[in-house]
Formats: sequence, structure tokens, C-alpha cells
Amino acid sequence: MSSAPASFHPATAWLAERLREAGGAVPFRTYMQWALHDPEHGAYGSGRLQVGPRGDFATSPSLGPDFAALLAPQIAQWLEQQPADQPLALVEAGPGEGDLALQLAQELAAGWPELAARTALVLIEPNAGMAERQRARLRECPLPCRWKSISELAAQPVRGVLLAHEVLDALAVERIVWDGTLWRRQQLALHEAPDAQPSLRLEPGEPLEPQELAQLETLGLLQPGSQRPPGWCTELHPEQAPWLQAAAAALGSGVLLVIDYAHEAWRYYAPQRSNGTLMAYRQQQASPDPLQEPGHWDLTAHLCLETLEQAALATGWQPLGQRSQGEALLALGLAQRLHGLQHQSGAGLDALLARREALLRLVDPHTLGDFRWAAFSRSAASGDQGRSDALFLQDPPLA
Repeated sequence: MSSAPASFHPATAWLAERLREAGGAVPFRTYMQWALHDPEHGAYGSGRLQVGPRGDFATSPSLGPDFAALLAPQIAQWLEQQPADQPLALVEAGPGEGDLALQLAQELAAGWPELAARTALVLIEPNAGMAERQRARLRECPLPCRWKSISELAAQPVRGVLLAHEVLDALAVERIVWDGTLWRRQQLALHEAPDAQPSLRLEPGEPLEPQELAQLETLGLLQPGSQRPPGWCTELHPEQAPWLQAAAAALGSGVLLVIDYAHEAWRYYAPQRSNGTLMAYRQQQASPDPLQEPGHWDLTAHLCLETLEQAALATGWQPLGQRSQGEALLALGLAQRLHGLQHQSGAGLDALLARREALLRLVDPHTLGDFRWAAFSRSAASGDQGRSDALFLQDPPLA
């Protein structure tokens, strides 16, 4: 499958003007940043995208409160590992509609009131449109809430837990294309002709720099071989390490939990994955075409587990371990929660069936159950790093 669409796409006025100002073409990474985070035209920056079963795409927290109820004991355990005389923070980066933040705050207040009494909820949301909706959603939050940029947190680091749920997959990726001789950076180009509407096209651009080629060697891609013909395309994640570095500066001590779609390198860069992992989402529909209606679709790319861990180690994080979401939620008691539905009174059959369906979706290996949970620790006292007693890394109890 070629990395470039077979036909041209009409260019919206704002994007055509932006490309003209840039000389007619920009790396795909720049386009993805514009399409998602431009304050006026971006899908997130403008607040245009809606998260949830009735929105553009569903997330685990948007299916109901069970996801947060299962995650809360793990969050509480990590918070309790911090010094008892210090204020704590539950930090969520990219909190979407605010569902998970609110649900976790409610669970902590109900189940761990003493812990909740010294814990603040901190939200890192760079997009004003999304932050406005979060403030409305969290108006009745039982924990004190504040919105901070990651640089503001770095100036006054906190102790606690930093949650990145479906965040790193929205960082702009560098798409690369093998042209048969060289690896090139994929670019978005504006094509203009007399008496024709300006159009967009993805095409090979500048050759990769030596440091990027060195990364390809570690991934086994430096010499693509016959299994990866000209036009074979994939992604690199240049914004991942800077994000992890900023997160390390923001969290003086505690645990980072990343929850996202991710593959091992051998799966991510398999020859048959000839167009990478990039997908567009809107109104519960998925598309491999990233150029339709720029700024109206979510764009997302999977994480590579090896490069995520390498970037984490390079920026001061200690890996604790990782599991699929299905395994993690089973270890945290999802099977017992499903069993408990049989004994609930006061709920109608329709409500119980809907809740059962939502719980099963969380662990379905073909959808949300294939998410990866990856935990990393950071501590001012280096001897405390590397604690691996995460609940979700333990085997679930026998039924």
C-alpha cells in the first residue's frame, strides 16, 4: 500500500494559506500539529472534537464509572507510597472531557478520605476549547482542582501520580517513506494550477538526518530489504522524549502511568504494516486517510513500546512494567465486578446489560483490551526508584 493517497484532496483556505507561508510544503509532523492543536482550526485546539459513545470516538472512561473504580486502588496505592506528611497531586495530562479525572476524584474521596484530604487534582490541558468543557464537568469535583501547563508544574514540581491516558498517541509523529534508495521524511505539499482548486498531497520530502537513521538501525529498518518496497511508510515519535522530559520535571516524585495503543517494535515495523499505524477518527468512524477535512478528524498513531521505554530511561524514568489493558483490569478485579452484577438489586435489566457490555468492551482484545498500560517511577531519593509492586502487574486471583 502506498503512503500517498491515490487522488488529490481539496485544500481548505486556512491550510492552503499556511502552506503558502511555509513555502508550499511542510513535514507531516507539522501538519499533524496544526490539524490537532491549532487554536482556531485544530480538532482539539478549537474544542471541536467530542469524546464519548455519542461523540467522535469512545474512550474507556467514557463508557461509565467502572474503569475509574477499577483503576482507583492502583492510584491510591501509588499515592500512599509518598511521604505521609507531604501534599499530593493526581495529575492528568490531556484529560479529554474530564470524565476520568472526576471519576477518580470521586473514588478517592469515597474510598480513601484521608488520602483525598491532602490530594489536589491537577489537569494539564494545552487546548482552551477542551479546558472550558473540563471546567464545567468538574464543577462539583470533591478534590481541589487547578489547571496548569506542564512548564508551570516544572517550576513547582509535585508528588503523586501523573496519568497519561490516550495522550502520547496524539503527539505529532514524523512519517517516513522508503523511496527504494533513501529514507525520506513524508511531507504535505500544496499543489496549485490555473483555474483549479488548490489541492493537498502526501509525498516524499527531505532525506532523514544521521541521528534519525541511527534510530532506524536499532529498529531493524536501516536496510529495508525486499519486503519493504518503495512507498513503504511508517512513523517515528520525535515528540515523545521531550514530553517525557517535561513530565519528569513536573513530577518530582511518583509514578507515571501511560495508557495507550502500543505495539512491540517487531509488530509495529512488520513488513506487512506498509502504511504505519496512523488513523483518523470522527463520529465513531475510522479512516486511514489523514487528509480528509483537516482539523475535523482526530489523528492518532500507536506507540512503540521499545522506543517509549528507551525515551523514558533517557529522561530519568525507571520502568516498572507493562501489561495489556485486559490483563491489567482483570488483575484489578474486573472479573469480580462482572460477577457482582448478578447480585445487584434496584437496577433494571437494561441497565445491568449495558454495564456488562461496557465492562466487556474494556477487556475485548480486539478493541480497548489491547491498550497497553506502562508504568514508570521517579523519585528524589534514587534508592526508592524501581518499586514494582503495582497492583495491575500482579496476577488476578483465581475465580
